[in-house]
Amino acid sequence: MRTCSVFAAGLATALLGLASQADAADYAPRGRVVYGEPVDPAISRGYSGLLPDCADPAVESRVVHGFAATEREYWGSGLELSPFVRPVEIGYRSWGSSFIPRRFCTAHVLTNDGRKRRVSYNIRENQGFSGVSWGVEWCVSGLDRHHSYAPDCKMARP
Repeated sequence: MRTCSVFAAGLATALLGLASQADAADYAPRGRVVYGEPVDPAISRGYSGLLPDCADPAVESRVVHGFAATEREYWGSGLELSPFVRPVEIGYRSWGSSFIPRRFCTAHVLTNDGRKRRVSYNIRENQGFSGVSWGVEWCVSGLDRHHSYAPDCKMARP
């Protein structure tokens, strides 16, 4: 009796599967790509685009101190960055006005192990602590140990 009910359930499932050939979540006609448009440009969401310059001492301080803290606390190393040499802006709002305003920068630094490295960083509006003020993301070439910005910090640049 039990084998008959299992067989009947399997047969019913197979027949229902053959009867309905619908594609899951197929909202666009075949062969056509639909691109979304942002509802609001970033300016209407409260972004002003006013960001500190690449050579601003406060930006440099956040990168230098943040790097030293990460190296000390996470990696157990005493590696530190020297002051930036020739910070250069390489992009501003490079992805368009619909995105969070960012200023992309690069500079050369000397680490205390004597090696010259490049630091790529971006300054982002309203991305500081609790969304207040600006925030900074950075990557030091050769020291991106988890490859978060791989290859060679390319993903930290526009």
